[in-house]
This record gives sequence, structure tokens and C-alpha cells, in this order.
Amino acid sequence: MQMKMSKAILLSGLLLSSAGCGSMFGDQGLFRDGSEDYKKAVETPTVIVPAGIDSVPLREIYVIPKIDDKFLSQGEFEVPKPVPLSADNGAEVVRLQKLGDESWALISLAPGQVWPQVRNFMAASGMQIALADARAGVIESNWLTVEGQPLASRFQFRMEQGVQRETSELHVLQMRQTGTVTAWPAKSDDPDQASEMLRAIAQFLADSADSAPVSMIAEQGITASGKITMQEAPNGYAFLRLDLPFNRAWASLGRALEKSSFEITDRDRSNGTYYIRFLEGGAEDEDGWWGDFWTTADDETLFDEVLVVFMKALPTGTAMTISIQPQDISVPFDKRKAQELLSLIKGNIN
Repeated sequence: MQMKMSKAILLSGLLLSSAGCGSMFGDQGLFRDGSEDYKKAVETPTVIVPAGIDSVPLREIYVIPKIDDKFLSQGEFEVPKPVPLSADNGAEVVRLQKLGDESWALISLAPGQVWPQVRNFMAASGMQIALADARAGVIESNWLTVEGQPLASRFQFRMEQGVQRETSELHVLQMRQTGTVTAWPAKSDDPDQASEMLRAIAQFLADSADSAPVSMIAEQGITASGKITMQEAPNGYAFLRLDLPFNRAWASLGRALEKSSFEITDRDRSNGTYYIRFLEGGAEDEDGWWGDFWTTADDETLFDEVLVVFMKALPTGTAMTISIQPQDISVPFDKRKAQELLSLIKGNIN
């Protein structure tokens, strides 16, 4: 009898639990699902604030800003095709660059990652640090004796933002211990020593790139925004601003044009002008993506059209502007097409 009573109590408890669940959940329950409530929302009229009362607290919480893209055409909009990725994507992490007497290491890491790696290199090499300024991106060593050299030397490691975003440049400067000289020279006293040190630290950075930590102070001090930007001229056409002196900007632009599947047919360095033609061999398939990209509305490709790339110095002398147009100025040149061409070149400048 007692067992039957227990079963009855248990059964009644389960029934009450089930009934309770029905009242606790569901559309009429205490814990109902409100994820679909937004579909029933209605737009209410704007609250009219009486005169003399400040209405600032009643402004929109999430304001949708007005889009002011001057690169967009005023007429019918056509979604542009994606610009090809930079030819440098997937390249080695560290590369040694040389222009004239100047050498540096181009590193595919942000300055904030390069800074602690340079310090690690100095510690591993037994070099003591005389000065370290993370915001300026400069580390200087104490005097040290170089094997086979009669005089001691010091080295300065200077980190700068690269041309492209999230890249860095590392420069090495060397000076000899002669008398009471304390100021760093404009160029290394022994270029061979500086080059050897640059190669050694470049190899160290390449070997340890996968485990590079980040220095937030260096990351904040050395901007990571890059030295090249696309801007718009008063006539509505796009142009590139490249924060490099003329000699290096000229060489970098020439290399970028070749890597962007253009043939340089002529050049005028004194006027900062390249004459280029798109290489048909650079297209993957005439009927594919590239064929569509380089086809005009009249089904005439740009393969045989000669374009002119102009590079001019800004008043500061340390920054250049790069623009593009057809050699024959009577040929219509779409503003969006000019922007796409410059975007292609922009991704290959370093």
C-alpha cells in the first residue's frame, strides 16, 4: 500500500512539473523567447520637444553617417571587380634592399614586432645597449671590438615604418672610436661592417619571425599606417601620395610597374615620367577575370594603349604624387579605371 502511495505522489509531481513548464516557457510563459520581437516593431513618430527645452538627449543613439565617396560615379553604379593582390604577398619575411650607397632590410612585420626582435638579437650577440628609444625606433650599442679591426665600433639600429602597412624597414649605421667623437656620422665609417651587421640581424629576424612578440610602445611610436595613400585631385581623378624622396620613389615605382604586369616602353627621369603598356602575357585568360578587367565598353582591350605615369615632388621634397593617364589625352579615360590601375600599382610599391 505504501509503495502504491509513493508511485501516486511521484506521478502527480511529474504532472505538476509538466504543467509548470508550460506556464514558465512558451509565448505566454515567464521566460518566453523574444528573439523574433523585432519583426513586430513599428516606427513611432519623432517626439516633439516643447520650445525652450534642450532636445540633445533625444538624438538618435546609432546614427548612420552620410557616405561621401567621391570615387563613386554619379550615374548608374557598377560594382567594381576586386583589384589583384600585391605580387609581394607570400614573399619572404625579410629581404635586403639596396639603392646606391644605402642598404636596409625590408621586413614583413609591424614595427612593434621588429623592435623586441632587435633587442633579442643584441642580447644573443652579447652587445650591450647604450640607448633605447622605442618611440623613435632607435637602439644604439656600446663600443665593442670587432674581430680583425684595430678600432672599436658602435652600431645604431633604426626602425621605420615601411611603405606598405604592417611592414618595417631596418637601417644599420656604424661608427669608429676615433678621439672624442660622439655624434653619429651621416654614413657608416666602415660600410662593410654595417653591411655585415645588417645581414646578420636580417638572418636572425628571418629565423625568429614566427615567434615575434609585440612592443606596444614601439607600435604606438612608429606608425603602422604605411607611407603610401590614395587621394583625390580637384578634377576628381585619383592619385597616389608616396612619402619617399625622389631617387627611391623613382626606383620603387619602376619596379612596381614591372611587377604589376606593365611593360615600360620609355622613361624620362628628369620629368618623372614612365610610358607603359599592359602586358597581355600577364593575363591569366583573355576570356577570364583579367580579360574582363582590361576590356572597355566597346570590347577594345587596353593591351596596345600607351599610358603615362607621372611622378611629381611635393613642396616638402620628401613626398611624391603619382598619377596616370593615356598618352593620347583625347582618349576618354574613366576615373574609376584610373583608380583601379593606381590600386594595382600601389600594392607593389615598397
